[in-house]
Amino acid sequence: MTPSQMMNSKVGSTLPRVIVCVLCIFTVLFSPGCASIMSSATSSLMDHLSKSIINNDDLVLVETGAPAYLLMMDSLISKDPENEEMLSAAATLYSSYSEVFITDKQRSRKITQKAFAYANRAICIAQKDACNLKEKSYKEFNSIISKMKTQNVPTLFALGNAWAGWILANKNDFDAIADMARIEQIMLKIIELDPTYRDGTAYLYLGTMATLLPPALGGKPELGKQYFETALKLSQGKNLMVKVMYAKLYARMIFDRPLHDQLLNDVLNADPSVPGYILMNTYARQQAKELLASSEDYF
Repeated sequence: MTPSQMMNSKVGSTLPRVIVCVLCIFTVLFSPGCASIMSSATSSLMDHLSKSIINNDDLVLVETGAPAYLLMMDSLISKDPENEEMLSAAATLYSSYSEVFITDKQRSRKITQKAFAYANRAICIAQKDACNLKEKSYKEFNSIISKMKTQNVPTLFALGNAWAGWILANKNDFDAIADMARIEQIMLKIIELDPTYRDGTAYLYLGTMATLLPPALGGKPELGKQYFETALKLSQGKNLMVKVMYAKLYARMIFDRPLHDQLLNDVLNADPSVPGYILMNTYARQQAKELLASSEDYF
């Protein structure tokens, strides 16, 4: 197996869970900021809906109801196509829905391309020279990202998430996987501007990317460990998926079963009913059970 095939295989098997753990579904979209850009009547409805979803422990129910929200977002954007915050929210929703619930490859590529397009429109509105970032040279890309300000963090984060989802859907294209370096730069800029954004979620992304590959292929497990530890500290234990990814990517890479099992048992013993994280933590507990069940065979 060539290095590129090994990278493709590794990304294909872990990146879906990476994105799920970072956002699960709707955690960025269903926020007071998103609701505030709508009319007062719609805002009240969406605020209650958002809280009901992120605090729901029934993944099947959320999957069934999400498409109606997707269509609603499209409708709102058609009426206000230059709304940066709405575009970012829609990008996050489409990307997260695809990553969690869509298994058909063709449909996944279609949905994540739409999410990526929404995110690109949003960043272009935020900063004019940031239009068509994917088409720019890496040097020019870094120059543009370096100019971003704190007020750009939500839009920048939405772009990084949507871009990662697009890579997942096109994981057989090595050129697409190479774009992970750009996502890393986006997340590094976010922690430079606001390290506590979304309870340190950018650190979780960075830890994930540092541990996707073994050291022989460019992986940096010890740097990844530092990122995971920072994400744990900033999330204050609220986001149980941090420990799941820490176990799955770092502990398994270095074959540290005590750490692996401890992290996952911590997840199972924790109270998942943390407001704003119930849906995500429900998924985390599901993943922790599966990883522990395979622990004996893996180690």
